[in-house]
Amino acid sequence: MTRRAALLGLLLLAAAAGTLAALRPDSLGPGPVTEAEAAPLPPAGVGALGRVEPASRVRRLNPPGGMAVTRLERLLVNEGDQVEAGQLLAEFGDAVQKDAAIAEAAAQLARVRAELARIRAAGRPEEIAAQQARIEALRFAENSARRDAERAEALVPSGAGGLAPAERARFAAARAAAERAEADATLQRLRIPRPEDLAVAEAEVATAEAGLIRAQADATLSRVIAPIAGTILRIHARPGDQVGSDGLLEMADLGRLDIVADVYETDLPRLRPGAAAEVIVPGDPRRYPAELREIGWMVRRTTQANTDPVAAVDARTVEVRLTLSPEGRAVLERRTNMQVQVSIRP
Repeated sequence: MTRRAALLGLLLLAAAAGTLAALRPDSLGPGPVTEAEAAPLPPAGVGALGRVEPASRVRRLNPPGGMAVTRLERLLVNEGDQVEAGQLLAEFGDAVQKDAAIAEAAAQLARVRAELARIRAAGRPEEIAAQQARIEALRFAENSARRDAERAEALVPSGAGGLAPAERARFAAARAAAERAEADATLQRLRIPRPEDLAVAEAEVATAEAGLIRAQADATLSRVIAPIAGTILRIHARPGDQVGSDGLLEMADLGRLDIVADVYETDLPRLRPGAAAEVIVPGDPRRYPAELREIGWMVRRTTQANTDPVAAVDARTVEVRLTLSPEGRAVLERRTNMQVQVSIRP
């Protein structure tokens, strides 16, 4: 009886446990799914560190002639000045010497051009008229000498004249003919210049023109011209200094500012041109809107020395550019290269 009672008690306990298990909520099947559980998570944005940079980039102007230029003679701008494209910014010590070389080359060009014009014009009208008169006189002299020679030769057979006078008459006639031929050639040169004279004169003009261009190019190496319209940000050399490796000055167009950010290569699939972004400036509670404009074409390897064992010391990033809003530009206009935080929305 005791054993039978124990078995009956165990069966009752097992039946009670099965009933309790069947009555648990999770055993009744899956419950209704809430809206929050059904909605997919929104795509995450992209965060990165960036810096303020003019859209025109910062232009570092160096001496056009390289490091072998003379000292800086004149500096025509100050930091903060607004300049126009093509405006003269500075001159070096050899500018005056090179200007003199330009004047000399221009004078040489004017001389050879005048010579070419003279050759092309040939003789002046009064020179041509005088030469024609001389040719007419020489023609009469030639005719007279020829008749004298004919008469002298006619007298030789009869003995009335000698051989010597006849030879002298023939020589005089030949000399008169030669002088008249020379005068005809001179008249031809006065009327039409010789091709070889024109070729030489034109070559001299071309050489002088090349010399003037070379002198003008040399003179530009002694001056610094603004490549764009913009603002002078920093000056590295003053009059009397030799310009060093830092260059003469830095300038940029501050009319449009960009935020240049380095984004990890793994975040690139979440970027698209035109995406909205926010710029966070350290120490400023406001957030300035921006728009993603450019995505770089190269992945750069950034190696950083860091003692943090979990830091990304061998990161691969892509440079992206964001156009800063006008209100942000007004605040950051004088903060080129300042570090900011960027949040790009998906």
